[in-house]
Amino acid sequence: MATLFSVVRRAVLAELPPQAPVCAVLDDFLLRRSGLHTPGVAWRRDPLGPHFQTNFVRAQRFLQTSLALPTPDGSARLLPVAFRHAPTPPTPSKKATPAEWQQYRKEVRAARLSQRASEQIHDLRTDLDADRASASRRLLIAFDGGYTNQTVLRPLPPNTTAIGRLRQDAHRPFRPDLTKQKGRGRRPCYGPPAPTLEQVRSEKSPWLTFPFAHHGTAHELHFKRRTGLMWRAAGAHQILQLIVIAPLGYRLRKGSKLLYRRPAFLVCTDENLDPQLIIETYFHRWDIEVNFREEKTLLGVGQAQVRSPRSVESAPALTVASYALLLLATQRAFAGSRAALLPRPKWMPASPSTRISTQQARHQLRAEVWGRGLGLENFSGFATTLPTATKPEKFSFPLASAVCYANA
Repeated sequence: MATLFSVVRRAVLAELPPQAPVCAVLDDFLLRRSGLHTPGVAWRRDPLGPHFQTNFVRAQRFLQTSLALPTPDGSARLLPVAFRHAPTPPTPSKKATPAEWQQYRKEVRAARLSQRASEQIHDLRTDLDADRASASRRLLIAFDGGYTNQTVLRPLPPNTTAIGRLRQDAHRPFRPDLTKQKGRGRRPCYGPPAPTLEQVRSEKSPWLTFPFAHHGTAHELHFKRRTGLMWRAAGAHQILQLIVIAPLGYRLRKGSKLLYRRPAFLVCTDENLDPQLIIETYFHRWDIEVNFREEKTLLGVGQAQVRSPRSVESAPALTVASYALLLLATQRAFAGSRAALLPRPKWMPASPSTRISTQQARHQLRAEVWGRGLGLENFSGFATTLPTATKPEKFSFPLASAVCYANA
């Protein structure tokens, strides 16, 4: 599978401007399974459960990395370039020897998601360094708060910057002031404690603003920036940058009360990186959730009834690689114009978005592959408007349209 994903990775790098950083997003998701005899199936915490009750489901766990491919509208689309099975080792029986329990604890530490994520970041950096065209590019990797810990942040590879969401109760000191160091004793690694995240957000310093467009919607984003900070989880060698994003106002319906979401606290391992680039890179993380939804619902990742350990890893990875190639081909074929796309069905409302959905890409691929077999030399007849009449004799129901627009 590494060969298939390498094709997608090189194609994404070819679309980037010269010396532009490589923006990547990393996250995990679950594939629900009903049986416990399939390798990797275990009881997992249900991410769709309510916040006041922890639910558990039988599922397999996978870790995915996607690269951001710029689109003509100024946003980006994420394409998977790594997909790995991340199971947990089975628990030994009650009659297991102390040596078996010791080996089990060692395997549990190695199977942590944070450890697997750190290994995947190193593998991606190694692949970039192996290619002459991308060896000098900086890697910007974004993830949520579950990976913002010392396991991921401390062993970052060279020429790599991590951007993660920070917990509100995180304690961060300033950089140590070496001029105040006493003549004797050990050199201090950390300075005095910095204000809390809530204090930084509520202080009277002015908010910085810049226009931010996300998937065709323009926002006026407000943020605050703090540099020269440190965090014990990141280690004494990391000087961090803090970005506080103000809550975004929204209304449940037209004319209703203006509500606000929770603020976001981002931490970056490069204190000199442009804050606008930090925010844009982290906002790309939303698209990986779209990847997960489309992989499960449209492509059926995890529905293959396989039980071999090798097939459990390779069957979903092959589907995800095909999904990445489909997105890449769609971007290359219709980046400049949507005129060659199949017309939208009559019952579907017009959409102002310029983004081509995966469902449209599937319909287009099906029409192009099956077109000759269905007797379609061109697709202009799909949008033919029938002459209006008070009482038509019969309704036209072409089989070719039904086949090409089928969602199954």
